[in-house]
Amino acid sequence: MKRLSKYRRHRAAAPLLLVLALLGIGTTFSVASASIKQTPSTFARSAAIDEGKQIFLKGCSSCHGLNAEGGSIAPSLIGVGAASVDFQVGTGRMPMADMSTQAARKRPVYNAEQTAALVAYVSSLAPGPAVPTDAVLNYERDGNTAQGGELFRTNCAMCHNFAGQGGALTQGKYAPTLMGVEPKYIYEALITGPQSMPVFSDKTITPAEKLSIIKWIKSAEAEPNLGGATMGRIGPVTEGLLGWVLGLGLLIAVAVWLTTKAR
Repeated sequence: MKRLSKYRRHRAAAPLLLVLALLGIGTTFSVASASIKQTPSTFARSAAIDEGKQIFLKGCSSCHGLNAEGGSIAPSLIGVGAASVDFQVGTGRMPMADMSTQAARKRPVYNAEQTAALVAYVSSLAPGPAVPTDAVLNYERDGNTAQGGELFRTNCAMCHNFAGQGGALTQGKYAPTLMGVEPKYIYEALITGPQSMPVFSDKTITPAEKLSIIKWIKSAEAEPNLGGATMGRIGPVTEGLLGWVLGLGLLIAVAVWLTTKAR
């Protein structure tokens, strides 16, 4: 104690204590700043989840349950993932008034911010497929058109038509057209399997192959109609039959009309 008392009276004691105090304050401020920098993102996600829950309770809980556990007319949303919610809500398929019919694409009820909040809430309940980012969706760079066409004809053409125009299914259902659909929604449909569509996991169709399919769809979408009206691109046999039926029908009608006039 006597030795400490001796140093305390030293001329350099006060400046040294001041330096140590400043170092302590600076260190504390740095640690606090680092903690504060991490807080906004956490707070923003928490706020988005709370907002999404309120939207869910107002617009979705009547069918999917108060806790998204599902009900007699709508499935559980626990574990469906962010991509499923983004696809269904972003394309206007959900919410829907009549759950007994197939959900059709329409104008979205919720805007982008509200959709993101719903995505945050449902994805917070359990893990699932995430919404693909712009870096993942770079199909122009990572896709292969020829490979995409082969994959589409093998896995998709039996429902969506060989040209992606859509087609009829059993029990009054249908596969919608893929023309004009955003790449993000095509990718999300592949990984979530909405309605009658199967889920194409990364083991079945790799992410690179999914981008190739998207690239082929976009190339088919931009393909010019050199022969005139496409008539839905339902195929040369059907189109030819339609031409014959209409053409012959028109000729017969003209012949009957001429015969009537001649009398």
